[in-house]
Amino acid sequence: MRVVFVHGACVRDGSWWWHRTAELLQAQGVRSVAPALPSCGEAGLPPGAGGPGLSEDVAAVRQALQDNEEPTVVVAHSYGGIVTAEAAAGVRSVRHLVMISSYLPEAGQSLSEFGDSSPAPFLDVDPHAGTFGVRPELLVDTFLQDCDPDIQTQAADHLTRQSVHVTGQPVGAAAWQHVPSTYLVCAQDRGTPPHLQREFARRADSVVELDAGHHPFLSRPAEVRDLLLSL
Repeated sequence: MRVVFVHGACVRDGSWWWHRTAELLQAQGVRSVAPALPSCGEAGLPPGAGGPGLSEDVAAVRQALQDNEEPTVVVAHSYGGIVTAEAAAGVRSVRHLVMISSYLPEAGQSLSEFGDSSPAPFLDVDPHAGTFGVRPELLVDTFLQDCDPDIQTQAADHLTRQSVHVTGQPVGAAAWQHVPSTYLVCAQDRGTPPHLQREFARRADSVVELDAGHHPFLSRPAEVRDLLLSL
């Protein structure tokens, strides 16, 4: 088995965000990879109104999935669930989807359909530049309140702006309708409220709850590792 991690919105360097869980998996002989998302400026082109969007993110993750025929578990976090819905569709090596505080869109749905009409208070949207990002002063209290201080400090250096049009672009497929899926509800999440997660989770085949914030793979990596090894 191998694991492909798909990170969430407004961050860069997926390998850092997943490193605590990835290291524990590696110790058990399970390899993992965290593809870069172009809409987060990770592919050489800056994010913005004319920059990379959802289709480029889907292509990057799909390429990572097709690079290897080994049985694969895809672990998607937050916005990563939008990307994974299309990227994992029809890829024979994908055996299971794990969605962490994530979205499970139907084909034709976009990220914006899961929220209300106004941006979340922890986001800064720049319509002129066509980007959005997490407000640094709200990062820890919203997303990392249960993480170690060193992780909280390092996380601030891994934020980035992202092309805002990813929020309105619909996905072309829904892999979770055809691949076994598990939803991990983060019961202490202040970014995506647990009651919303439980609504999203109704589309998954199985649901697990963890008493953790938005990034359990950083705050509770052993529990996330154990979940993945149990699949």
